[in-house]
Amino acid sequence: MRVDDFDFALPKDRIAQSPARPRDSARLLHVGAELSDRQIGDLPSLLRPGDLLVMNDTRVIPVRLRGVRSAARGEARIELTLHRQIPGDSEAETRWLAFARPGKRLKPGDTVRCPGLPDATVVEKRSGGEVLLAFEAAAAALLEALDAAGEMPLPPYIARAGACRDDRADYQTVYAREPGAVAAPTAGLHFTEDLLGALDRRGVGRAFLTLHVGAGTFLPVKAERVADHRMHAETGTVTAETAQRIDAVRAAGGRIVAVGTTSLRLLESCTDERGTVRPFAGETDIFIVPGAPVRSADLLLTNFHLPRSTLFMLVCAFAGTARMKVAYAHAVERGYRFYSYGDACLLERAPFEAGP
Repeated sequence: MRVDDFDFALPKDRIAQSPARPRDSARLLHVGAELSDRQIGDLPSLLRPGDLLVMNDTRVIPVRLRGVRSAARGEARIELTLHRQIPGDSEAETRWLAFARPGKRLKPGDTVRCPGLPDATVVEKRSGGEVLLAFEAAAAALLEALDAAGEMPLPPYIARAGACRDDRADYQTVYAREPGAVAAPTAGLHFTEDLLGALDRRGVGRAFLTLHVGAGTFLPVKAERVADHRMHAETGTVTAETAQRIDAVRAAGGRIVAVGTTSLRLLESCTDERGTVRPFAGETDIFIVPGAPVRSADLLLTNFHLPRSTLFMLVCAFAGTARMKVAYAHAVERGYRFYSYGDACLLERAPFEAGP
């Protein structure tokens, strides 16, 4: 398969710059045997008693930082987006991989100072503007400082000078509880307490897993062939309780509804060939594309994704490439809003296809 197989035309004015208010007033395209234009608030009527929503409870950390390089060759302004914490040499320091802009201004040994945060030393410089930083603080203390001083790491297609005060709440699900993500599981941004209550009354259950979404979700696919692209690893957890509940719901005839591509990726990482979900704790770099069956979920609630992206490839694997191209053309024509702050679609799983 070629990456070009997953291209489509998308006018720039379809890219949402702010969320719908209230959240559950966003539009919802139901993609089943036919296309149906709905609203997120209609979700309870589209699901059945006994169905189970599987939701990603990761919490986004404000990891976008603006600082100054301090070095013998002079000071320079630096913007950092932390994207993955890695083990440090001691409990007194915390190491993060970060994308630096402009990366060419940094060298190993440089100090970066950001207001409200402990100093960071550049340990290693990598390709593509990536650096390894060592902060002079324990992990818990650094998280507390980031929460107070950092900016929410909005995706690059939200064209602003920086995050605003509302993004602190807008770019976080109402059920977020496990800090560690540097990008939001955006399908979950549509839920409100009222909508969750309506789903409860409908008899639709909820189960939670955790996948800490990395900044790699925004990186473009530069390869020409799909098989040549490599995914960034992300850390996730599926507890024994969650795995058992998913298996029990399926055994009772209920449907598994993955809320977001992050939930589906983690579910697929811990589901065996018979469709049984196993507990999981660790990293996954799974790449879901047409050509392999999706076993873990019956429906997928997700936002509208970038052309040529790994996420558009994923929804094509789930619901069928031809059907998704028709659905996306319909969404563009009808004025649906795309990407993180945009509208959503509810996809019914299609029979396995071998790919385009």
